[in-house]
Amino acid sequence: MAGRAEPSGPAACGGAPGLLPLLLLLLSAAAIIPRGDGQNLVTEDVTVVEGDVATISCRVKNSDDSVIQLLNPNRQTIYFRDFRPLKDSRFQLVNFSNSELRVSLTNVSISDEGRYFCQLYTDPPQEIYTTITVLVPPRNLVIDIQKEIAVEGEEIELNCTAMASRPATTIRWFKGNKELTGKSEVEQWSDMYTVTSRLVLKVGREDDGVPVICLVDHPAVKDLQTQRYLEVMYKPQVRVSQNYPVQGLTREGEPLELTCAAFGKPQPTDMRWLRVDDEMPQHVVVSGSNLLISNLNKTDNGTYRCEASNAVGKSHADYMLFVYDTTATTEPAVHDSRAGEEGAIRSVDHAVVGGVVAVVVFAMLCLLIILGRYFARHKGTYFTHEAKGADDAADADTAIINAEGGQNNSEEKKEYFI
Repeated sequence: MAGRAEPSGPAACGGAPGLLPLLLLLLSAAAIIPRGDGQNLVTEDVTVVEGDVATISCRVKNSDDSVIQLLNPNRQTIYFRDFRPLKDSRFQLVNFSNSELRVSLTNVSISDEGRYFCQLYTDPPQEIYTTITVLVPPRNLVIDIQKEIAVEGEEIELNCTAMASRPATTIRWFKGNKELTGKSEVEQWSDMYTVTSRLVLKVGREDDGVPVICLVDHPAVKDLQTQRYLEVMYKPQVRVSQNYPVQGLTREGEPLELTCAAFGKPQPTDMRWLRVDDEMPQHVVVSGSNLLISNLNKTDNGTYRCEASNAVGKSHADYMLFVYDTTATTEPAVHDSRAGEEGAIRSVDHAVVGGVVAVVVFAMLCLLIILGRYFARHKGTYFTHEAKGADDAADADTAIINAEGGQNNSEEKKEYFI
């Protein structure tokens, strides 16, 4: 070709002799070649993450030794056969043959995005393009929390921001292993997108120490996430347990020892014992979280309450004491000890309830027997009076007259004797 002739003067392209006429010829040819349907050229679009390497391949299906060249979006020649007129050293030749021209582009940036043209010098010339798409992962991922320390029952707001990504990222929320739903807003700055997702969360004591995770769903990055641990303050949880007797009867003359345990955040600092609806017996010994009665008696019966409080609030748990006689041999009902805020849920002694039910049933049976005997006797007396004078009568009318006459005679006799 004429483009291979070497000039007598210095070259204008990198100081190499003979390059200037060749470059001018290539640029002129690129400008005048019409775009064909590329029926003999094959290429693929390229998607690459910013900073990575993009590989562009121009392939010929049926090679006839025609010249292949690659042009950038500005239609400047990157490679003509195996020669690179463009000074950008990020373009490197990977493979060159009569059927393929493969070029790599290192350290890809947003400015490299666009259409790259493969041209084949046939008659007529052919052209096809490939598109380079550059992905940009989020520059930063940050969670802002409305309150560093929350109280159980409160609603708190968390915001997660993924800055300067392309395309716009999708933000997902997790509390522990459970996925939550937030509300996202997208802002565009030039070719970049900033996404902010807002999550409103009502916290409870079970959320204390649980991580809230903001996770990015973006084609340019995997497993990009950040998290914040929740700190939740809550009222004490109170529990009363019986140390002695161990699951046994609380009998007269024997000791009783109770222990109160309270857990909260912050840890409860104030704990006290009291007797519900009555004064604490003088012989009861309270030592910290323990309550001791060395010699039980019937006057100790009642409900004993353990109260605990912290900066958030106050809670309590109750223990119902029933003292049995020393002769009691049956197993007692289990004492119920449950925490409450307004009032304790008192346990019920099933043995006492059973005794009351038995007495009521016995009384009802006695009443039924007495009423039955009374009605039976009353009915017999009625028939006896009605039958007076009927024994000697020949028929019913005579019996009635005799009965009435008998009654009159009785009245007359009573009046006679009077």
